[in-house]
Amino acid sequence: MKHLNITVKGKVQRVSFRISTKAVADQLRVRGWIKNLPDGDVSIEAEGDDLSLEAFLEWCHEGPLQATVQKVEVIEGEVKNYRNFDILKK
Repeated sequence: MKHLNITVKGKVQRVSFRISTKAVADQLRVRGWIKNLPDGDVSIEAEGDDLSLEAFLEWCHEGPLQATVQKVEVIEGEVKNYRNFDILKK
């Protein structure tokens, strides 16, 4: 089990990024959360096994059709044992 702090930059708000990412996370059994940041970026905390997180990160680099991902920053963190993947409001 690994924990990643992910920041996705680009045109990632108002393009169904959070909802699409939750669907992918649920499919891959990745747990954690996603939320919009005031600066237009999206913040994600994700936990799962190496294979699931690798596929999840690939998704984060693409995003939904309407998104334009310019950069994905990833920092490994301490596992927090999330139970689900949630969309957080501000």
